[in-house]
Amino acid sequence: MGSAVLDDARAISGEVAALRHAIHAEPEIGLELPATQAKVLAALDGLPLEIIRGRGLSSVTAVLRGARPGPAVLLRGDMDALPVAERTGLPFASRVPGVMHACGHDLHTAMLAGAARLLAARRADLPGSVIFMFQPGEEGDGGARLMISEGVLDAAGERPVAAYGLHVTSGDLPLGVASSRPGPMMAAADTLHVTIRGRGGHGSQPHRAADPIPVACEIVLALQSMVTRRFDVFDPVVVTVGTFHAGTTDNVIPEDAAFVATVRTFSEAARGRMRDAAPRLARQVAAAHGLSAGVDYVDGYPVTVNTEAEVGFAAEVIGDVLGADRFVAAPNPLPGSEDFSYVLDLVPGAFIMLGACPEGTDPRQAAFNHSPDAIFDDAVLAEGTALYAELALRRLAAAAGQPAGEPAAGAA
Repeated sequence: MGSAVLDDARAISGEVAALRHAIHAEPEIGLELPATQAKVLAALDGLPLEIIRGRGLSSVTAVLRGARPGPAVLLRGDMDALPVAERTGLPFASRVPGVMHACGHDLHTAMLAGAARLLAARRADLPGSVIFMFQPGEEGDGGARLMISEGVLDAAGERPVAAYGLHVTSGDLPLGVASSRPGPMMAAADTLHVTIRGRGGHGSQPHRAADPIPVACEIVLALQSMVTRRFDVFDPVVVTVGTFHAGTTDNVIPEDAAFVATVRTFSEAARGRMRDAAPRLARQVAAAHGLSAGVDYVDGYPVTVNTEAEVGFAAEVIGDVLGADRFVAAPNPLPGSEDFSYVLDLVPGAFIMLGACPEGTDPRQAAFNHSPDAIFDDAVLAEGTALYAELALRRLAAAAGQPAGEPAAGAA
């Protein structure tokens, strides 16, 4: 168990933590992250990397070309924060009101920068290239798709043979325990917008109006019935109405009623059926009451699908580097969504969850990602940094048909 890479990751863990704290204290939202980008560039400065800055977003693509020929492997770390007011009380808590790294992307960024340092020290033994994908806009802005359009997958001159993403969790998993699964890992997330158009009138005389509110309510309930009666329980669908708006006062029947729902699916087949079935149901229920429905079904992130062979490979690496008990096969996909799915649609790879729940805290009770109370333990930084580096090192060695021995040390 363990490796020279892990030892070197531990040696630089203080610097990785300092970068994480700096990013956490100055969080940024969306596609434009100038302060975060500057911190990443400073952390990579002096390393033998080819640096490409994004044109339409504050991304950083860094390519490390090994001294020996071979294919490329991609490692991804997302960088953006969330519109959440932090309540952790940490000494490096957010100094930006209403903005917080509540999903742990500050750890991903710092660990990936640390991995770049470890791999650069092993460049002489590297049979191929590593693409470091520092990505803005994961939280709903599709930054991965934009980086792909700007050429991140071809940054080394050829498509990677594998791509890996790590994601920390502040709950569910114990500290330092990794989890993944072959096939669907995370759900597709689409959005359903429905507006029922009625005819306003006096609340005391509904027969002289066309009330959109009960019709909208009926559609909400019909959507729940539809997913339980028309979709396979082993290929589930989740529909949750998050907003519902209608009316201005108690005695006025409004002109319209509108709601917005998130739709989660775990296969492209179920997703395609929902894309057709949900709008049709809304329109037909409205028509049955003599009203009309405006429906907009907006595609979000696709299903995150892991490659079976790459999950098996990652599990072996985790077991070898961290210990045989440190990888847990996820029994089911997660209903959250992730735009690393765009990468995995084009490149074989694996998306891996890594427990960062503070030691001594019950993971089942800890505040989870996106909570204003979510705390991610710095103790996971060395292990995450080493995992990024080892996944690249060993995957390139495997592609070259070489044993995954220890490359030259000296990264510390």
